[in-house]
Order: sequence, then structure tokens, then C-alpha cells
Amino acid sequence: MSKELLLSAKGVNKSFGATRALIDVDVEVSRGEIRGFIGENGSGKSTFSSIVAGAQKEDSGTFMLKGQEYHPKSMVDAQMHGVSMIIQELGTIGGISVASNIFAGRLEEFTQFGLLSWRKINAAADKILADIGAPEIKGSMMIDQLNFEDRKIVEIARAMSTDPDLLIIDETTTALATKGRRLIYNLINEMHEKNKAVLFISHDLDELMDVCNTITVLRDGVIIDTLDRSNMSVELMRTLMVGRELQGSYYRDDFDGSCSDEVVLEARQISLRPSFRNIDLKVHKGEILGLGGLSDCGMHEIGKVLFGIEKPLTGEVELVQKKKKVTGAVMAVQNGMAYVSKDRDKESVILSSSIESNIVLPKLRNMQKGAGFISPKDEKELSETQIEAMSIKCRNRKQLVKELSGGNKQKVVFSKWLGTDSDVLILDCPTRGIDVGVKAEMYKLMMNLKREGKAIIMISEELLELIGMSDRILLFKDGALTKELHRSKDLDEKAVIDYII
Repeated sequence: MSKELLLSAKGVNKSFGATRALIDVDVEVSRGEIRGFIGENGSGKSTFSSIVAGAQKEDSGTFMLKGQEYHPKSMVDAQMHGVSMIIQELGTIGGISVASNIFAGRLEEFTQFGLLSWRKINAAADKILADIGAPEIKGSMMIDQLNFEDRKIVEIARAMSTDPDLLIIDETTTALATKGRRLIYNLINEMHEKNKAVLFISHDLDELMDVCNTITVLRDGVIIDTLDRSNMSVELMRTLMVGRELQGSYYRDDFDGSCSDEVVLEARQISLRPSFRNIDLKVHKGEILGLGGLSDCGMHEIGKVLFGIEKPLTGEVELVQKKKKVTGAVMAVQNGMAYVSKDRDKESVILSSSIESNIVLPKLRNMQKGAGFISPKDEKELSETQIEAMSIKCRNRKQLVKELSGGNKQKVVFSKWLGTDSDVLILDCPTRGIDVGVKAEMYKLMMNLKREGKAIIMISEELLELIGMSDRILLFKDGALTKELHRSKDLDEKAVIDYII
């Protein structure tokens, strides 16, 4: 492989108000390189990659791409220069076709006699989707009929549609299950074989070790070190990221899967076409119940039905202690339930609102005083208490959520529900996009909630997380319950995988 320099960044700085996101960052990426970028939430890795991809502008510094000065005006401009980016959160445009999403900003390439040729547009989209390994998705489909993972695959197709020299993957694998991850890894291998380059951002340190040939560590906007294959280790990366040594496992070190006999939530013969059918489940006081399987097995939709977001075709969900049927999300919140969605930006936070507004939202009804008045002092106290408790990195409680890193957005999601003191928590992929230090804190938080007698339903595509944290695991395949497993020191991935694939 050639060591020809592809991208060079010198003295890059970027600030958001008083927060310095990047401080004199220097990076060089050569052809054939798979460069990992790691750091805690807010370390600057996504900020740097978004500048390279044309999503925002640096305050100062210089970029060279393929030997030429490089300052993209937009993400489309960056694509025209050979730089494409796949983001962590959902980046498709609703209400239009798959092909329109793939060629957004570039449809004029398919004009014929001054008119758009949709036959050519759809055919080109079909070819790109087939080339990346997703021929079942067609350009003529409406984007809204696809599930979360397939919409991410459409974003991958858009990124690859210009045959980029530099592909930036910003925590995308955390949003994908087995099918999507395999597709991403194949593309990374192809980029390497074609002597192109990849910037790969991930919180999964084992994944970085498997995929990357160099890894750059950032902390508080500063590059701490760059490791090559000879000195990479998970332990060293953790220490460089957080500035301290992280001891032991993230997960529970006990194998006591006991909980109260008291059932707090029960689902009886619930079905939701076409996602799942005739599911029975119970969750007990003080239990962490794990739901596992591949992304399209129906477990994410089960979480929505349990919380009342979706109405089941058959069956019912009951809060047993209160003898109340779950009839909707508002009713669920009023009766002590909480829900953390996998699709954070779309379903769990209001990006254009402040941290404070998001945190107090589920508790507004309880905070009302005479004539519906809500005290600004109470809002301030609640939000500041949660910001401190969750160590949310922000300027102040009035900062907009859309300005936060992915991990800090997730902390806001947890904060708003912790402020309600809910008894039943449904957590759908709760540690997706969260760095190693915060992951450990989240797991400790879940254990504290368990000790307080809270019932937790944890939906996860990560087998180690399910095995490491659950008292009991329900496994799903093709919309059906295939196996129930109980916490045990002998439980491993091999014991699980046959029931989900």
C-alpha cells in the first residue's frame, strides 16, 4: 500500500461559545489507512470529522486534500472533492424516495431535456445499493417504509455514491445490527484494498482493534496520542481517553439474578403485525429483564407496545400493582413508566429545545401549582440537579440539545426520566453511542435502580451487554420468543447466538 498523504490538517481550532471543542489539532491520514478516532463524549472527534466532511467550518487552521488546499462549503461540496461521511443518528429525509435520499443535492446529474429522468435515478440507486450489499432495498421505495437499520444503509449508499477517496464513519456501527455491521466492515476492507482511507469513530474499543491500523486518541479537544498496530491495546486506549485507569469489567461482577416475586408489568399475548406475534412476558420488581435478538426480530417494537407508543393488534399490557392497562404513552408516564428509544434524536429528545426543557418535560404535570403555574426556580433546580448527577458536559442548562455530543444527548435522555422517579424503565439500546467511561457509570446507575426495586426492561443488540447486565434474558427471532435464559456464570455468547440467528 502507498503511504501517499491523502489528508493533512494543521492547527485546527473550533469553539462553541466558551467551549473549545478542538485545540490546535494536527492530523495526517495516508492512503490505505484505516484511522480510528476515539475519545470520551465531547472530546472533539465528531467535531473534527464534521469539519472535514463539510458539515461545519473550522475557526482556524488549514486542510490539504490530495495535495490541494481544502475548505468544503457543504457536505455535497465535500462529496464532490472525494470525502463522504456516514453519521451516527438518522440522516435520511422523510417523505421522499430512497433514490432521492441517495442523490440529494445532486439530482441535476440525471436531467434529460431539462427534466429529471426517474428511470435513470432509480436504476443508479439500485446499482449502488446492490454494490454495497443491499440489493433488497430499491431506489423507488419510499424511505418511510424502511426500518431504522435499512434507512442507515441508505445513508451508506449515499456516502458511497460518489466513490469517495476518504470515508468518514461516525459511530454508525452503534446504530446497526449484524447485517449492517457486516456491510460496513466489507466497505472498509474495500477502501483499504483500493488504497483509499477511512476515518472510523467508535466507542467499541475491541471493534477499533479489529478494524483499524492506526488509532488517534482525543481528550477535551486535544490529540493525546496516535497508536499503531504494535502498541494498540484496549487498556492503553481506555487510560489515554479518560486520563486515568479504568479497572475491571463494565458489567456486574455478581451472578445473583434474584429479584422480587412481585410482578409489576405483564404483557399477555401481544401481537403487532408484522413485527411480532403472541408474546407473553412479565417483569418483576428489582429485575433487569433483557430482550435480545437481531435488529429486525421485533424486540424494539415490543418496547414501544409495552410503553403504549404502539397499540397491539392483539393482547394487552398491564401495570399489575396498579391494576391498570397501558393504553398510551401519556398514561404510561403518569403511572410511573419511562422509555428510552433507540432512535434518540427522533424519539427521545427535542433537539431544538434546551437541556432544561428536555429534562423537566416528563414532570411538568407534577410541577404545576395554582392555575397551572410552573415555577422557573423548580425547573432550574431539577435540571441543574440532573446535569450534575449525570455529569452532562454543557455550557449551562439553557444550551440547546442539538449542540451536544451524542453521549451527552443520551445523558439528557436518562436525566429526564430519572427526574420522574419512574418505577418501570424500558431502555432500548441504552448505551448506544456512549464512551467507555460513561458506559461504566450507566451500568452502575442501572444496578442502583435495581437495588431501589425499579423494574428495568433492557433491549439490546449487544450480546455481552445482555449477558453482563440481565437477571433474565428473553431471546427473539423473526417476531417469536425462542428462549428464556437466567443469569449464570456459565452463560456466554455461544449459548445465546443459536436462538437469534
